Amino acid sequence: MRLVPIRLAWFSAVFLLAATIGCKAQETGIKDPVLARRIEVLVRGKFNIPPDYTVTLGARKPSDLPGYDKLQLTVARGARSSNIDFLISTDNKSLARLETFDLSKIPAQNIPVADRPIRGNPAAKVTVINFDDLECPYCARMHEQLFPATLERYKDKVRFIYKDDPLTEIHPWALHAAVDSNCLASQNGSAYWGYVDYLHAHGQEVTGPDRNAQKSNEMLDKIAREQGKIFSLDAAKLDACLQKQDETAVRSSMDEAESLGVEGTPFLFIDGERINGAMPAEQVWAAIDRALRAAGEEPPQTPAKPISAPPLGK
Repeated sequence: MRLVPIRLAWFSAVFLLAATIGCKAQETGIKDPVLARRIEVLVRGKFNIPPDYTVTLGARKPSDLPGYDKLQLTVARGARSSNIDFLISTDNKSLARLETFDLSKIPAQNIPVADRPIRGNPAAKVTVINFDDLECPYCARMHEQLFPATLERYKDKVRFIYKDDPLTEIHPWALHAAVDSNCLASQNGSAYWGYVDYLHAHGQEVTGPDRNAQKSNEMLDKIAREQGKIFSLDAAKLDACLQKQDETAVRSSMDEAESLGVEGTPFLFIDGERINGAMPAEQVWAAIDRALRAAGEEPPQTPAKPISAPPLGK
């Protein structure tokens, strides 16, 4: 799983969007210093506000919500400040924050997939997007659940699309593998899937007993060339792509994953619904069933029977 530092994404976004020049003194509406301190401590803890930021309680005003008053907090550092609106119960026992979300712009439901290889029915109403790391053992486990069992269960009702998110800090050959897979994808989607199947089934062989990154990369290129031969790809074009090792597209996908809040791999988006980690197949199927019903499709009525997996990778 990905190891990530604590991020201040929510707080930073609010602060930067609402930043204003100049600090303004505000009269606090909380007269009880003990209560004021409790509010500050809670807000600092919940939103990971750094100690060099000041938190000032503003005026307390009536709200339209019965039992609650409005309470504005100002978070500031230097010449920049941001106002954040809260609700405080009239009995001073609860603090709440209401957020408004734009239902017309949900990033997880608008992930670009143009030119990505598709497995399943390209015209399917439900899309499963997997941010994948070709060196990740958890990804290999998820991949094994998706193919063939999940694909066989849903047949032409669902399409599967993989996007790159190699965890370079813990997986030394994952980035190289992602670049190679895209070299194959640029010529033939089936060659891409053959490569992905093979690596998820033979990752330890690529890593090797001595864990030599250069040897792993050489093996990755060799496997890619073998896929190129199987699918009759343009060998010269493939070799040029493998040698160039252009990471631009992969790193763009990695940035996209971070912007979507992907915290590890595998990470699925099933028509926007998030599934973090190698969850049991039944949980993945439950999410797919929900998406199908929302799209006006009936999911399979009976559990899929165990399926003997064919050799992965052609």
